[in-house]
Amino acid sequence: MTDVKEKVARLRRAYAPHEHRPIGSYLVAMGTYAGVTAALAGLVRATGRPVPERPAPADVVLLSIATHKLSRLLTKDAVTSPLRAPFTRYEKPIGSGEVMEEVRDSGSSARHAIGELLSCPFCLAVWVATGLTGGLVLAPRLTRLVATAMTAVAASDFLQMAYAVAQQAAEGDDDGD
Repeated sequence: MTDVKEKVARLRRAYAPHEHRPIGSYLVAMGTYAGVTAALAGLVRATGRPVPERPAPADVVLLSIATHKLSRLLTKDAVTSPLRAPFTRYEKPIGSGEVMEEVRDSGSSARHAIGELLSCPFCLAVWVATGLTGGLVLAPRLTRLVATAMTAVAASDFLQMAYAVAQQAAEGDDDGD
């Protein structure tokens, strides 16, 4: 085990000699993801659920939008900040109920890697999409219901933003009278 740790330490130093990058913790995160994915596949196999040869285009669109919204909700929403607080530090609000957070460097490398995962919607989207895709095979009705709700929230977000832009434009027109 010490040999593996030393190899990872050498790799980290060679990869980022002037900055701390938790390569070992990234490997653990990737292993965890692979384990979760394998467990989902094993569960699908054990339950005998049929896996579609090709997902329906409507499901791909639904899961894509739901993945976007759920990833942002978990990584940026002010209300979900207690989930990220052990791994991140609040910086400032960034509008529309979202916050900017900084990954905590103090503590363990694992804390840093988890902080990066939980504060990056692009990073977490892989995990969310995998969960929703597994859910689509194991519990399709429930997964579609949850994905529909997240898709509706995403559409509502864009409508709220469009309304705000339209309202600002209308107020700007009133100033010119």
